[in-house]
Amino acid sequence: MILLFSVAAIPWWAWLLIVLAIVFFRDVFVQRKHAIQHNFPLVGHIRYALEKIGPELRQYIVANNREELPFNRSQRSWVYASSKKQNNYHGFGTDQDIYQHSYTFINNALMPFKLPEGHINWQKTDYLPCAKIMGPNRAKPFRPQSIVNISAMSFGSLSSRAITSLNLGAKKAGAYHNTGEGGYSPYHQNGADVVFQIGTGYFGVRDENGQFSMQKLKQLIEKHPEIRAIELKLSQGAKPGKGGVLPGKKITKEIAAIRGVPVGIDVISPSYHTAFEGVQGMVDFLEDMATETGLPVGIKAAIGKTILWEKLAQIMAETGRGPDFITIDGGEGGTGAAPPSFANHVSLPFVYGFTKVYRIFVQKGITERIVFIGSAKLGFPSQAIQAFAMGADMVNVAREAMMAVGCIQAQSCHTNTCPAGVATQNKWLEAGINVKDKSERVYNYLKTLRKEILEITHSSGYEHPCQYNMDDVHVSLGDKNMASTLRDTLGYEKCEVPFKGMASLVE
Repeated sequence: MILLFSVAAIPWWAWLLIVLAIVFFRDVFVQRKHAIQHNFPLVGHIRYALEKIGPELRQYIVANNREELPFNRSQRSWVYASSKKQNNYHGFGTDQDIYQHSYTFINNALMPFKLPEGHINWQKTDYLPCAKIMGPNRAKPFRPQSIVNISAMSFGSLSSRAITSLNLGAKKAGAYHNTGEGGYSPYHQNGADVVFQIGTGYFGVRDENGQFSMQKLKQLIEKHPEIRAIELKLSQGAKPGKGGVLPGKKITKEIAAIRGVPVGIDVISPSYHTAFEGVQGMVDFLEDMATETGLPVGIKAAIGKTILWEKLAQIMAETGRGPDFITIDGGEGGTGAAPPSFANHVSLPFVYGFTKVYRIFVQKGITERIVFIGSAKLGFPSQAIQAFAMGADMVNVAREAMMAVGCIQAQSCHTNTCPAGVATQNKWLEAGINVKDKSERVYNYLKTLRKEILEITHSSGYEHPCQYNMDDVHVSLGDKNMASTLRDTLGYEKCEVPFKGMASLVE
C-alpha cells in the first residue's frame, strides 16, 4: 500500500522527465543505427518525425494546386467533387499557365453540335458507347457501352471492398471492369461487364505446374457470361518487362483459391510468357483463345522498342489474324508497385508510346479492325479528348477510380498500410470503406467524366468523340513556335472512324 501510494504521488512532470531520461540514455548508449539521435539525443527524433510526415505536409500545406505529382491537388479535388456530386466548377478563370510548353488546347467550333429533338442524349446526358465493336467477326462480339472503363487492378493489390465498390460502380455506369492479372475474384462478380486479364502467372487459369490451362479458361468463361473479352497482359507502365514475387506470407486461403496457387508458398510471375514464343506464337495463342471461348481477345503493353510491333502489324495485315483490341499503357501509369528505376525511366509516356504504335498500324491500313484503348492518367476530360483525337477509341482509368473510392495519394500501396483501405489487405483499414457509398461515388465519377467529355465534344461541333481529328487539338511549343496541331507535332494522321450517329450505337 505504501509503495502504491508513493507511485501515485509522483507528479506527471516527473514521469515525463523519467521517460525523457530513458530515451536520452537509449539514444546515447544503446542504439548505434542513427548518428543524428546519438549526437543530438531527444531532439534528433524531431528530424525523423518530420521526415515521416513530410509528404503529407507538402501535399496539404506546402505545395500549390498545380505542383504535385502524380496527381496535383486540383486534379484530385475534381475527382473527389465529381464522385460526391459536389460543385466541381472553378471560378475567376484558369489558374494554369496556358503558355507553358506542351500545354494542350481543344478547338471549339463557331457553332456547337445541336442535339436534334428525340436524340438519345436528351435523357441520358452521359450515354457514350464505343464507336467500334471488339471482335466483330468473333462468335461473341462486344461493343462496350462506355468509352470510359475501369482499368486492370487485381484483388490482392486492392482490397476486397475496393474491388467490390469499383465493380458495383461500373455496373451502374454501364462500364466494364478489367480484373487485372490476379484472377477472377468474387469481388469482380457484382454485375458489371468484365474484361478478364491474363498475365505471365496465368492466375486463375493455370494448372498445378503453373502453366496456362485452356481447359480452365473455357470453364471460367462458360461459368461467367459477364466476361466479355480477354486481355493478354504483356507489360504495364509501372514496371514493363519485370516479373514479380507474391510472398507466401501474403497468400491467404482466399487468394490461393482465386489465383490457383498453394497457400503459404512464394509465387513467381516471370517477366515473360511461357504459353507461347515470339510474335507469331502470340498471335496463334490469341486466336486459339478466341476460337475456344468465342470472345474478343486483345493485348496490353507499355511501349519502348517498336520492331516487334511492326512484325505484329505485318502479320495482321497479311493474315487477318491477331488482337481485336490493343491497350497502350503509358510509362506514367502506377497502380503496380515498382522500383523507382523502372517507374521513372523504363517505357514511354502515353503520348509518345501511343504515337509510335498507332502510326505503325496506320501505315499498314488496319486501324479500323482494332479498338485502341488508352491508359495512364487519362481520367480527366481534356486528357481523354486528346487521346481520342490521337486515335484512341476508349480510355481506361485506374488511380482516378481509386480516388473515387477514397484514395488520398498516400503512395503507400506497396506497404500494405494504405490509410484509406483501398490498396491493402489489412482488414482493419479495409473496414473503413463503405461499399454502398463508395460504389455510388465511382458511378458518379464515371458519369461526370463521360458527361463532360460529351459536352466538350459538342462544343467542338461533334456528336461523338470518335469524330475528333488531329487538327482539333493544338499543343503549345513554347516561345515563337507558339502552338501546332497534333498532326504536325506527332507526325501522323488519325484514321477516320466509321460513325453513322449515336443511334447506330444503341444496343
